Amino acid sequence: MKAHLKPKVTLVGAGPGDPDLITLAGVKAIQSANVILYDALVNEDLLSYAPQDAQLIFVGKRKGFKKHTQEAINYMLVAYALRFGQVVRLKGGDSFVFGRGAEEIDFIQNFNIETRIVPGISSSIAVPSSIGIPVTKRGVSQSFWVITGTTSHRTLAKDVELAAQSSATVVILMGMTHLGKIVQLYKGLGRSNLPIAIIQNGFRANEKAVISTIKDIEKAVEDKGISSPAVIIIGDVVAHASHAQHIFKDEAAFAELIKTKP
Repeated sequence: MKAHLKPKVTLVGAGPGDPDLITLAGVKAIQSANVILYDALVNEDLLSYAPQDAQLIFVGKRKGFKKHTQEAINYMLVAYALRFGQVVRLKGGDSFVFGRGAEEIDFIQNFNIETRIVPGISSSIAVPSSIGIPVTKRGVSQSFWVITGTTSHRTLAKDVELAAQSSATVVILMGMTHLGKIVQLYKGLGRSNLPIAIIQNGFRANEKAVISTIKDIEKAVEDKGISSPAVIIIGDVVAHASHAQHIFKDEAAFAELIKTKP
């Protein structure tokens, strides 16, 4: 390692998909990086901010595919920082919202390497807003839950059941695999008519969205061809989506949905 290359790792949240939705601090970190390790949900347009001689390394994970294990990524961050100095770990959304950022920081600090956190706009809030869904609204929802739909054991998170019993807006990330279980859970609580929205590839050119009710969402998802990666939003705020009407081809269905507005 050259003496003037001080090791440092900066975790940068890249935001929900639109390259304009990264912070200025995030852009500056990318511009000063010698090495960038980036994830699958990162819009690759952001890599254009990197210096021409920077190493750009894809370490993304998708369902059924892992370029590198998490353990390997941890060691890569340390090794590249010690050898090249400034390393940026670029993650979709925010690194500390189901991004395993805390695990990476803990590991890196074991080697006495300087770390920095640059927050990103979380998809849990931003993606609902892409079709005008407010996660909270006065008189409708006083709070919201953000839950991972799939645990490390590949099962539905138990917190979904707790959240389903509340009046809060429920935002589920990485939950499409368990959509059927989520639907049955809400139906079992007598909430079949609760509005639900699912947005795939939020803030990207290939974004898809569907709004329905719990009882009809599975068919709606099939008809629209919605799949992962997607954000699930459940609650009365869905009926208040300011951009919802253009999603419905059936005006009668839209009229029925908005009857649920308090």
